[in-house]
Parts: sequence; C-alpha cells; structure tokens
Amino acid sequence: MVKTKARIREIRKILKARYPDVKTQLTHDNPFQLLVATILSAQCTDRQVNAVTGQLFEKLKTPADFAAVDTQTLEALIRPTGFYRNKARHIRNCAREIQERFGGNVPDTIQDLVSLPGVGRKTANVVLGAAFGIPGMVVDTHVARISRRLDLTASKDPEKIETDLMEIIPKAGWNEFSLHLVFFGRQVCKARKPDCENCFIAHLCYSEDKRVT
Repeated sequence: MVKTKARIREIRKILKARYPDVKTQLTHDNPFQLLVATILSAQCTDRQVNAVTGQLFEKLKTPADFAAVDTQTLEALIRPTGFYRNKARHIRNCAREIQERFGGNVPDTIQDLVSLPGVGRKTANVVLGAAFGIPGMVVDTHVARISRRLDLTASKDPEKIETDLMEIIPKAGWNEFSLHLVFFGRQVCKARKPDCENCFIAHLCYSEDKRVT
C-alpha cells in the first residue's frame, strides 16, 4: 500500500473541493429520528428511506411511540425499505432500551450506541457525527470499497478499515472524509463500473482492480 501523508492530504484536498458542504442525506429533526432512519437505510437508498420516514415520523414521534406501536403497524409503515420485519424488531427493541436505560434520550457515546439492538458501528458513527458533532469514521460499502482502491487499507473487515482510516486521517476530519467517500462512490467510483476516465483523483489511485470491477 502507498499511504504517504502527502498523497492522503492531496486526496482529502481534492475531495473537499469537489464536495465542499457534505452532510448525511437522511432527513431527520433529532438524534432519534436519525437513528431510526439509519437503521432503515441498510440495503436501501437514502431517497427511499426519506420517502418512508416522512409519513413514519408524522405517526410516531418519540422512542415511547416506537416502543409501544404494534409490530404489524410498524412493519407496514417501513415495508418499502426492505427487510422490514428485522428492521421493525430492531427499531422497537432499540426504542424500548432508549426509554428504559437512557431516559428516552439517544446516547452520545459509541459504547452505549452499539449496545442498542440493531446498532452497529456504522450506524453509531453516523449518529455521533451527524446528530452530536462527535468525530466518527463511518464505514459503509462505498467507504470500504474506495479505501481499498485508494490503497488506504488492505482489509475487507469494516472494523479494521475503520481503524486503518482513523490512523491516517486527522480526527477532526473523520466525519467529513467518510461522507466525501460516500458521495464520490455514488457519483464516480462505483462498485461495478468505476468511471476512471473522468475521475479527478485517478492520478492518486494505484488500485489494480479499479478498471476491472
């Protein structure tokens, strides 16, 4: 891997210039709404999640509401996001624990967040960064793929990728960098057909798989 500090600084500089004002695309008004939306976003587009949560958050507003709602009702409301049975179970159980353990408030530490049902490090870091302004390195499929293509990690394990990126990116830039990679992955460095010819950081990318995946 070629992880020189100068090269990483240049990658960050170019991405920031291309995507100067990045933030999560999940619509939310508070940390709990963001937590629910992020759980729903698994295997689903942000656009589809936002289409669902508009109605969902009109009917159910608080952790108490979600904890008390009938399972079938919740499943029907979130069905378009896919895997709705598992998601409904996770959201209800998560809401209950937030009520019982945290007085109805979403916790603001990685340790407490990942202790909630259905909440992994990716979801926890999204909430920490977007809802609380706490640095967190979100590793989704885009971040994992592009980090390998840019030789910033050799791992396929999300937690190891998170650790690798945290070691080479300044802490204050964790949230921003992961969002930059998400935007870049959606628009340019796509999974099946990366647009290498029009890539603005191609000269900094040494990955052998970039033109064949």
